[in-house]
Amino acid sequence: MNFILIYFFPPGITCWITPCYQDSKLCSLIIIFKTLEGGSAVDAAIAALLCTSIINPQCAGIGGGVIFTVMDRSGKVKIINSRETVPSNVNSDLLTSCPKTTEWSMKWIGVPGEIRGYEAAHRLYGKLPWADLFQPTIKLAREGFPIPYYQGQHIPRIGNTSLRELYLDKNGNLLKTGDTVKFEKLADTLEMIANEGPDVFYKGTIAKNLISDIQDAGIIRRDSSSNVTDAWNISLGEYWILILNIMKGYKMNSEPKTTDEKILFYHRYIEALKFANGLKKHIRDPNFSSDKTAKNLTEDSFANHIRSLISSDKTHDPQYYGKNSYLDSIGTTHLSVLAADGSAVSVTSSINDEFGSNVLSSSTGIILNNQLNDFCGRADNIFHGERPPSNMAPSVLKSPSKTLVIGGSGSEMIPPAVASALMNHLWFGKSLKEAIDTLVVLVDSKSEVKLESKLEKDVVDGLEAKGHKIAKFYNTVNAVEKAGSCISAWSDERKKGKAAGY
Repeated sequence: MNFILIYFFPPGITCWITPCYQDSKLCSLIIIFKTLEGGSAVDAAIAALLCTSIINPQCAGIGGGVIFTVMDRSGKVKIINSRETVPSNVNSDLLTSCPKTTEWSMKWIGVPGEIRGYEAAHRLYGKLPWADLFQPTIKLAREGFPIPYYQGQHIPRIGNTSLRELYLDKNGNLLKTGDTVKFEKLADTLEMIANEGPDVFYKGTIAKNLISDIQDAGIIRRDSSSNVTDAWNISLGEYWILILNIMKGYKMNSEPKTTDEKILFYHRYIEALKFANGLKKHIRDPNFSSDKTAKNLTEDSFANHIRSLISSDKTHDPQYYGKNSYLDSIGTTHLSVLAADGSAVSVTSSINDEFGSNVLSSSTGIILNNQLNDFCGRADNIFHGERPPSNMAPSVLKSPSKTLVIGGSGSEMIPPAVASALMNHLWFGKSLKEAIDTLVVLVDSKSEVKLESKLEKDVVDGLEAKGHKIAKFYNTVNAVEKAGSCISAWSDERKKGKAAGY
């Protein structure tokens, strides 16, 4: 889900947004306090992500994986990829048993990379002691707190799983929004990691307890590591960004106004999304396959080729865009941070689906991911240590005069939602609030178009006339931007997100 947006005002600021907090106000306060203690943007991000593991455990936690995009004060950007990896004793034919639904068993759990990601980010950019980042969340988890709105909406859907033990009151009834919840086992686990370091998670007591709890999953039977690389730079106008946007070739300088203009704009955008979905099967972990195809996606010549295949008057059968048989997932949380010294962090974390695998390690309090399902429909085989493909798009955009930190949540929904916000903000001149609030279009794994309900009926009718199948959904994005001495920020209100800062 969309979580926290935190920004820090440098001296001499001339304009700003009034600081506010979202439904997880506790985590916003933790970030501010850590920054006031002298923490870096990365310290603040790690503290916030740890807090997420208890405020919104249905979305992210230390049983999952994370990708950081970090820009230091000099403008140099690094990617820290600490997504989950394939365990050492997973059967090589696992993908032949990919489910047709989102009902997943323990065998789809990947080795969590979250803690290794924190370790790498803190080693490179941290200022505060490692243990300090854990203390506020440990205290909250052990003493308890009122269940916030969004977590409360997911509790009734946990079914008859091991997760129920987290949410039962003394009478055996499920807790609800506003009730006090405690994560005492997780507090013990976090305290151990804080005091003994990351290795205890992968090689020490925690690893042994996880293996004991989940014998059949093969979990933690190999260590995890983080892959630190330079970012790929892609030009978009005056910005250098980290993602490709096919739509820039249409050279739109203003928002479509008439019904016909809107129909054509959304049709072209939908077609671009369909081609993007069809290309997902070509993206694999570069440590296990060539990244030539992925790099090709960043070239203007490739974007021009795709654009030439887009018909203005109609859509096509799914086969036209390439094989596309993956299952949609819905998880993740995103955090954008901009610090006073110009450094920035865009970070996305996930346990994949709602409550991940729905498997709780009872001795550690960790909710485990089901991230290996991301291979389904996108690969024929997997290798030990391989990371699954990802829709995460934590991005930092930098021009001579501006810095924009942006990302989204919602798994398959992330790329189209982030692209929509960028188009509306950079090309159409909307504020961050207006750009993020603008309706989002998604194309799912079945090539069905999902629109938010606020799109005009005439536009929807026009898209259906071109052959698109229409459904409804919603998604979230958050961003923070510094333009000159002015800082603005917006955290999507679709999931009650709010920006916070000082």
